[in-house]
Amino acid sequence: MNEVDTKELDRLLNQAFDAASKLYKERGFQRRIGFGKRPALISVDLANAWTRPGNPFTCDQEKMDNEIIPGMQALLKAFRAKGLPVIHVTTAYEITDRNAPFTDMGLWHDKIPIDVVNIADKELWAIDSRIAPVDGEYTLLKKRASAFHGTELAGILRANGVDTILVTGVTACACVRQTVCDGIADGFRTIAVKEAIGDRVPGAVAWNLFDIDAKFGDVETVDTCVKYLSGLNTDA
Repeated sequence: MNEVDTKELDRLLNQAFDAASKLYKERGFQRRIGFGKRPALISVDLANAWTRPGNPFTCDQEKMDNEIIPGMQALLKAFRAKGLPVIHVTTAYEITDRNAPFTDMGLWHDKIPIDVVNIADKELWAIDSRIAPVDGEYTLLKKRASAFHGTELAGILRANGVDTILVTGVTACACVRQTVCDGIADGFRTIAVKEAIGDRVPGAVAWNLFDIDAKFGDVETVDTCVKYLSGLNTDA
C-alpha cells in the first residue's frame, strides 16, 4: 500500500475504533488489568526469518527497524537493569518435508509456509542480533502460534514468581495475539507493548491491539512500561 492508502486505512480504522469504544464502554469492556509486582518480558518471534527481509514470514521492515527493534532495546535495557526474567521465543521445525509420514509441523503447514523455518538452518530462527539474548536469558522454541501452547512457558514463569507478562513481537494477528490470550487464560497480567508489536499486513497491528485492549490485556507504550520497570523494587 502507498502512503495515501495507509493514511486512509488508519482514518477508517480510527473511525471504527471510536464507534466500537463507545459500545464497549457502555457494556463494561476495556477495563484495566494493570501491572503486577514481578514482570517478565516475552518476546515473540523476533528472529531473523521475521525481522530481516527475504523470507515469507518477513514483517513490515520500516516498522521493524524504526519502532520494534528500538522499542525492544529500551525494554531489554530496563529489564536487564532490574535483573528481571526475559524470554525470547522463536519457531522452527525438525521435519519440514510436507510429504513425510510424520512431522512436527502438525497440520499448520496446510495453511502457512512453516516448512521454510527449518531447525537445521539456525540463522533463520536465531533471535535478531540487535536484540540478542545475553547470559541469564532463555530462548524458548515453540511449534504453534502461542508461546504457551505445548511449551514450558507457564511453568517457568510461575516457578520464578512472575505475575505479569509484557508481550512484544510478531505477528499481531497470530503469535502475539495467541500468546496474550493464553497468558491471561493462565492467570498472568498481560501487557501488550504498543510500539514493539508488528505484522506483515497493514491495519493488522492497529485492529488487533484495539481488540486485545478491549478484552484480553492492557496495551501500553514502551515509555509507560519502562517507567513502570524503573519504579519496581526488586530488592524486596
